Amino acid sequence: MLARGGWSAALAGIGPGTRWLGEGRLRINAHDSPPRDITGARLFFVPVTLRAGWVAWDEPYRYALMYQCSGALAAKPGAQAAIGQTARVPVPETLSALLGPVRARILVLLDSPKSTTQLVAFTGLALGSVGRHVQVLHAAGLLGRSRAGRSVLYYRTPAGDSLVAAQAG
Repeated sequence: MLARGGWSAALAGIGPGTRWLGEGRLRINAHDSPPRDITGARLFFVPVTLRAGWVAWDEPYRYALMYQCSGALAAKPGAQAAIGQTARVPVPETLSALLGPVRARILVLLDSPKSTTQLVAFTGLALGSVGRHVQVLHAAGLLGRSRAGRSVLYYRTPAGDSLVAAQAG
């Protein structure tokens, strides 16, 4: 969006009242608050899985716009997935009873390597919550991890694969 239409296009629809005013000025909401002058500051865009966005700042150096993510991993408009639930991957009830519904869902979702950010998008859980569940599964020997550039990818170990296969059959 930025390449196609500049800051105005990139900020269009990111949040109610948020828009680029030009000359280093950013309006962050629909209220009559004066726009922020962000000339020379760093502006961060942070996709979140929540329905509403928000802004944060450390004036005059940093500003962040949290916005509802979109794309293949985001929930379809109008659909509100329950916490820890996705319609794409069924989780066996016995595996859910054994590990807990969230850990079971994470283990099933890791049929291919994924980062914690991807798991957040799939589950709708907070990053810290996903991180704790992944740590427990890793400590139990059900998950392995490897670095891919700046990301850490988690995957099922043979023990994790065996557990999922045994519960699915």
